[in-house]
Amino acid sequence: MTFTPTRAAAIAQLNQFLPRAGRHYANTRNYDDGVPDSGMRQNVSQLSPWLHAGVISEAEVINCALANHSSDASEKFVAEVFWRVYFKGYLEQRPAIWRDYCSQRSDAIAALDRNAGLKKAYTEAIEGRTGIAAFDTWARELTEHGYLHNHARMWFASIWIFTLKLDWTLGADFFVRHLMDGDAASNTLSWRWVGGLHTKGKTYQARPDNIERYTANQSGGPLTAEGLAQEAEPLQDNREYARQALDLPAPYAENTLDRPYALLLHDENASHVPLNLPSAPSLIIGAARPDARSTMAVGEPAREFAQTAVSLGVEEAARAYGCDAKFWNNEGGLETILRGANLDRIAVPYLPQGWTRDALMPELSPIIEADRLAILLDDLNRATWPLAKAGFFGVKKKIPDILDETGINGLSVAVS
Repeated sequence: MTFTPTRAAAIAQLNQFLPRAGRHYANTRNYDDGVPDSGMRQNVSQLSPWLHAGVISEAEVINCALANHSSDASEKFVAEVFWRVYFKGYLEQRPAIWRDYCSQRSDAIAALDRNAGLKKAYTEAIEGRTGIAAFDTWARELTEHGYLHNHARMWFASIWIFTLKLDWTLGADFFVRHLMDGDAASNTLSWRWVGGLHTKGKTYQARPDNIERYTANQSGGPLTAEGLAQEAEPLQDNREYARQALDLPAPYAENTLDRPYALLLHDENASHVPLNLPSAPSLIIGAARPDARSTMAVGEPAREFAQTAVSLGVEEAARAYGCDAKFWNNEGGLETILRGANLDRIAVPYLPQGWTRDALMPELSPIIEADRLAILLDDLNRATWPLAKAGFFGVKKKIPDILDETGINGLSVAVS
């Protein structure tokens, strides 16, 4: 599998997949056919690394799908793209879920050093030495390639929680440390969903026959999973996460960026193109923070994809706007960069709940308080996030209305 962290590569992968984004995707998407000998998988888009990095947007992907297939034929693919948007909106309204995950994860990591047996079980799991063939295959595939098929992620999480009896936050952490598309909202809430925390009492149970059926096309034959738990008792979480009101930035106005400003590109928005800026920036600043994903080591595929996406995105934006580029490193110095360019205003693509926000916000907060920062949010997220109040169905039934409201109809497609 080849994931080159450029917009050109994202568009090439999108165009390669589009003919199969209709009925073919709906009928074959659940099959994990394994790592192909060459090229990319044929039954899923594998666009998630580029989507997470903001190299290409969900709106662009949906628009292209609708340009190539009827709304009925592409319904399943469009809905799957909306899951990403839904999860972000849900977590934005419940930021305490993210904070509690980080706290519980820290406690779980500390517990590994206090319990030799627990640490042994955890190490065997992340190194693919549990004796459960399917699980071990996925563990090695994740660390080597930085990617897993979505169905494999669900099976893996279920086995981790219900068969291996390991803390779910350690599993979620293992994913975000290695997945190129590691996303705070999608990853955290998906693990909670499998464990019965997102939809209270509803769990996902991995079954050997299901794994065998949907891995039947692998080159070495179906994956086996012997000794799995026969029950999936929901995890318990006594805290109720009440929704908080969203405070979203307004759509761009003519005067949103009407004086010289710097544009900050980061791990979750590494390209200027999807932003459709109303005016050109005077400086591009890059801030890559992949190591903020965890207190433990981040996998090389995930780190390299994030760092290179930001680096190349900054260079591309500087060429497009004919301006200078600077990199804001981990030691700080954002204000120094701005003063050096004789700028006091900065535009930042929206920082959703997660590690990128946690890493950058300490230096951004004073700029926000001084009213020197413009936050950029696209129309699709702005229209969808308020609807992510409970389960996905509330968003799903509104998808036609959202697409109509945002003008995503496949009639005018120009992705370059």
